[in-house]
Amino acid sequence: MIYAVVQLTVTNPDTLKAYAEKAGAALAKYGAKPEAMTTEPTRLEGEMPLPDRVVLLSFPDKSAALGWINDPELNDVHALRRASGACDITLIG
Repeated sequence: MIYAVVQLTVTNPDTLKAYAEKAGAALAKYGAKPEAMTTEPTRLEGEMPLPDRVVLLSFPDKSAALGWINDPELNDVHALRRASGACDITLIG
């Protein structure tokens, strides 16, 4: 199992809603699922701006995570996420 942390600062809630409607199927294609999500992250340390939303995703392995983010069939889904605001995704492992 490998994890990805998704941090979003939402500037277009309607686009995020459209992304959310497609995200589950896109993740399932690679055996991934959301493990945890919050719209109220709590800073433990540091001074970087907090995002509006943080999601922890699990993938079976690194290949699955890379397949998900690089799948040309999912370009429209990823484009919705990117158009919803600033987004950082970090793979852990």
